[in-house]
Amino acid sequence: MEIEVSDHRIDPLLLDANAVRVVKTLKDAGHVAYIVGGAVRDLLVGMRPKDFDVATDATPEQIKALFRRAFIIGRRFRLVHVVFGRGREHETIEVSTFRAITEAAEAEQVTGNEKTSQHQMVNKTHVVDASGRVLRDNVWGSQSDDAARRDFTVNAMYYDPVRQVVVDYHRGLLDSRARMLRMIGDPETRYREDPVRIVRVLRFAAKLGFGLEAKTEKPLRAMAPLLANVPVSRLFDEMFKLLQTGHALASIEQLKKYGLVGEPGGIFAVLDSALSPAQPSPARDRFVQLALEDTDKRVAAGKPVAPSFLLACLLWHDVLERWDQTRAAGEPPMPALQQAVDAVFEARIGDISGRGKLGTDMREIWMMQPRFERRSPTAAMGLLNQARFRAGFDFLRLRADSGELDAKGQATLPALGEWWEDLHLGSDEDREAMLQELRAASGRPGTPRAAGREPARSHATGEAEGFEDAEDATELNSEAGDGPQTEGSAAPRKRRRRRRKPSQAKAGEEAGESP
Repeated sequence: MEIEVSDHRIDPLLLDANAVRVVKTLKDAGHVAYIVGGAVRDLLVGMRPKDFDVATDATPEQIKALFRRAFIIGRRFRLVHVVFGRGREHETIEVSTFRAITEAAEAEQVTGNEKTSQHQMVNKTHVVDASGRVLRDNVWGSQSDDAARRDFTVNAMYYDPVRQVVVDYHRGLLDSRARMLRMIGDPETRYREDPVRIVRVLRFAAKLGFGLEAKTEKPLRAMAPLLANVPVSRLFDEMFKLLQTGHALASIEQLKKYGLVGEPGGIFAVLDSALSPAQPSPARDRFVQLALEDTDKRVAAGKPVAPSFLLACLLWHDVLERWDQTRAAGEPPMPALQQAVDAVFEARIGDISGRGKLGTDMREIWMMQPRFERRSPTAAMGLLNQARFRAGFDFLRLRADSGELDAKGQATLPALGEWWEDLHLGSDEDREAMLQELRAASGRPGTPRAAGREPARSHATGEAEGFEDAEDATELNSEAGDGPQTEGSAAPRKRRRRRRKPSQAKAGEEAGESP
């Protein structure tokens, strides 16, 4: 059951310091605690895990009491998130309590799902729906019970970083060395308990290059319809996990193999739209292929992948089609694009938890694309200072690399991408020279702007700062301001800044300081 370091050969240098700290804190308080699950699986094959989870015999309330920044989350499974650091550099260690083995016959059954049966599940610890899917599971048990409750043998191992031993109840180490994914217990029953395991087993197979044990693989197609009962938000999260493993292309091939993508009744509407559209499109196929290849390369290089960028890539050709249709109906280009974005977003994303920021980032990326094609000196610098310029630019380069044509049907995007890259990476002198070329081309040579004198930009909105109101910023950024005023043209209306009248006390102080 216990495997010594001489046999498992886990490298301590791959461990996360905060995960080890959580284990030590729990052990010092008299509890049993281990690093568990996928982290141990990855450590055994020499990979540094992306996330570290901890399992313990302490209850959520006991765990929370031991850490300064700990939060109890979840209803289906109550967990504790222990948070280290702040801002973008923060890290979360997920801590779970050992769960007991429970029989479906012993659980309380409800007729609806998570949303429709909330009132029936109040103060209940073990609840299933009519299909046997677990809706609540908060019955605490022993470590051996907890191991039996886990899905695959390679995910049911526990590592003690203090003693450097692996606890293995289900021969997970042997399956890991055989590169085999094997379900613990009866596979059909386990898939019914949580249909998302169908997606998870395919994701792990693609990520690790493991094969599926015959009994684990056999029920996959028959059980796939159960995924229709899973909340859309959870499937959405699983889709992103699948695409961010660093093996997105291999993962999609696994989904296609078992009919989860590209067949009627597919569970991932976004992937079906991108990979199996109603009308075949080589341009779409090329663009999506490049986007997924780029994602895999970024993950391999240890770089982050923004879900909003990836989703914007998958749905871009849906936006293009609707944009063309709306413009053909007589709508101006930018309002037409906005309408296309709204329509695609509602059709493909729907009402998903957390979509607010996701949607905002996607819209910014899409709405930037026509602006790249309209180059003027002031507009160029305004776009360059947008907070999400880099994401929008990377998106433009993908469009260029895929052979997409511009709004006029011309192959100008590669040259356009190079121009923006030169502007983005150039020195102040290089940028000014490029802007002067634009002024000369437009017949308005203008006056060179001093280096570093661009209007300040907000990192949150990318809009010009330092103006009385939005109208001032609009007046500054109008193309009429790019060059000198021609004779007879109306001079721009100047705005006076209102000075606040000093308070009486302040006025008295200033008067007292005067000679």
